[in-house]
Amino acid sequence: MNAQDQIAQQISENDVVLFMKGTKDMPQCGFSSRVAGVLNFMGVTYKDVNVLADQDIRQGIKDYSDWPTIPQLYVKGEFVGGCDIITEMTLSGELDQLFETKGVSFNKEAAEQIRAANA
Repeated sequence: MNAQDQIAQQISENDVVLFMKGTKDMPQCGFSSRVAGVLNFMGVTYKDVNVLADQDIRQGIKDYSDWPTIPQLYVKGEFVGGCDIITEMTLSGELDQLFETKGVSFNKEAAEQIRAANA
């Protein structure tokens, strides 16, 4: 199975997938840490894919999404964005709306705490 097939499989088999540097328990870059931290704090169940473990996946995800940077978040098969976009969506409430629309379980109170802390 080539990298594109592996990526497509991960995205189709998991409701929420974060392609990141490191793992959700041990991120290895600040941007990946921020997005994983948001998802973890909000109690979202997600699959983490460590792009540092496989160079083909690391380049392949950039080609797959036509997006040049890591991390990359997918929700129900849809590319949502990277660190800046996820941060903006979290602070505006758009991420809550996306999760609600897509039927992804999350802790709304935790999301509100993030917004309150960054107001």
